Amino acid sequence: MKTQIYPDRHVELVERCKLGERKAQYELYKHYSKAMFNICMRILNHLGEAEDALQEAFVDAFTNLHQFRQQSTFGAWLKQIVVNKAINHMRSRKVKWVEIDEFHETLEQSDRNEDSFGLDESDTTLEIERVRNAVQKLPDGYRVVLSLYLFEGYDHEEIGEVLGISETTSRTQYMRAKRKLTEILVR
Repeated sequence: MKTQIYPDRHVELVERCKLGERKAQYELYKHYSKAMFNICMRILNHLGEAEDALQEAFVDAFTNLHQFRQQSTFGAWLKQIVVNKAINHMRSRKVKWVEIDEFHETLEQSDRNEDSFGLDESDTTLEIERVRNAVQKLPDGYRVVLSLYLFEGYDHEEIGEVLGISETTSRTQYMRAKRKLTEILVR
């Protein structure tokens, strides 16, 4: 299988960073820091921890830039580092993941609960700020899985691998997060 090289508009900056040019590092940081900070906040929901995870991710990225082979864009490579750093920070909190034995029974319960609220996801439009605040109120395990699945585009198998939980647990956490989010928003 042939390795795909992705075009990256920051190739020149990355090359200058590999040469140790601080100004180029600062330019890359300015370009990516806000988006990467938002990822940290969605996962950690704590300003100080998000800032720490972001800083550690950039330090790791610049330290290990020689490992970047342009098999993806720099942004995608950096995002993976950021997500891993944020998850490691969260793990240091000792978040408890809930294992569910009877996943299908829980799904049926969820469907009944959603019907009782009379909400259809496709018809529900909510203000961005209200949803963001509601997501921040979710327990850590729910918020992390919801964020990785909805905002970062991970599937449940990938979430399970990254978090060290089963795929079923990821699905359950996601389903419970959606239900809890709906409860918060209906209040």
